Amino acid sequence: MDILRIATAGSVDDGKSTLIGRLLFETKSLKTDQLQHIEEKSKTINKGYLDFSLATDGLLTERRQGITIDVSHIYLSTPKRRYIIADSPGHVEYTRNMVTGASTADAAILLLDATKGMSEQTVRHFRITSLLGTKQLIFAINKMDLMDYRQSPFEDIKQSIIDLKDSDSGTKSQFHFIPISALKGDNIVNKSKNLPWYLGDSLLDLIEGLNFNDSTYRENFLKVQYVLRPNDKNGSFKRGFAGLVCSGEFGIGNEVEIYPGAKNAVIESIEHIGESVSHIKKYENATIYLDREIDVSRGSVIVSSPNPLKYSTKIDATLCWMERDGLKVGNKYWFQHGVTRVVCKVVSIDGKMDLTSGELECVDTLELNDIGKINLQLAQPILKKPFSENKELGSFILINYLSNNTAGVGFME
Repeated sequence: MDILRIATAGSVDDGKSTLIGRLLFETKSLKTDQLQHIEEKSKTINKGYLDFSLATDGLLTERRQGITIDVSHIYLSTPKRRYIIADSPGHVEYTRNMVTGASTADAAILLLDATKGMSEQTVRHFRITSLLGTKQLIFAINKMDLMDYRQSPFEDIKQSIIDLKDSDSGTKSQFHFIPISALKGDNIVNKSKNLPWYLGDSLLDLIEGLNFNDSTYRENFLKVQYVLRPNDKNGSFKRGFAGLVCSGEFGIGNEVEIYPGAKNAVIESIEHIGESVSHIKKYENATIYLDREIDVSRGSVIVSSPNPLKYSTKIDATLCWMERDGLKVGNKYWFQHGVTRVVCKVVSIDGKMDLTSGELECVDTLELNDIGKINLQLAQPILKKPFSENKELGSFILINYLSNNTAGVGFME
């Protein structure tokens, strides 16, 4: 069963958390104690109805203020698919959190309040998802119950989004539009009788029917996290290389290359969860044994041979800055690429993106929540590929030398 990663985004009070909570409730994915908490808390604050947003707002500050601050990851399973849903904040000052939540998403649900229409945050979230190459964008027009379930407000908002799409020639996302009421449950799991003019699927049917072209992950790619030396059946040691298959798949007999050094070998055997297997695929942890002894250590990369990957010390990237101290030319950071960590230097800042217009502005510094174009010089080469072609190989984070905090998240070009 495949895993679909979905990010949610929208302005404050558009109903993201309520939508996810309703989806969990309708699919019977809430645990008994979670449902009891929702019922008791809803009575305490005199809601008069079940407040499903309480299912996702896990931080004490979130519950007190009734807003989403951090990115919550919710796990949901149906007979057809497994889902990881990222509930991202709607506030402008938490743009960095939304970028984090959407960076690994296959699809995004962008909520709009039917009573307000398209907002500046809608444009900002569209730009971010387009920038991150999110393949499927679902525009959920929420609170249709407050508009008496009329078609005209939905069509007006839909047209404004289509006009926005037409203004961005760079987007390659597929668009979907659906009228919903997260509070009332209209079009969440089942088609609503209150919206007879809508002929499309419910939200759950829509996301279960999404198809994805896996061509962006055609590289067979595993980063070594541990080197193991277990005893084999003859009592001798044979080194195994354990890690996560970030993209593609591997099988016994495959020819591979190991970087750094571009050394060649053949996969002799594979173990997955303590058992011998003939194949492993994307997102599976495994231990690979090679047919010859090669110098492999933590941070080494195993890829199929031949492969189109490049090894370089120069990185051109889009970066979302996450520290209060700005990023400036000449600053040095740790460059974390998977399990590989090297020193890097900021060579230049090409500009900051205006998320409302999509234009690039000339700046000397990237400030907190800014998204800009930068160039980096690494102390050691890494295997790289554009983020639009491979999210695992094309993403990285910058780490502050002194505090060891994440300073920025980047996407290679």
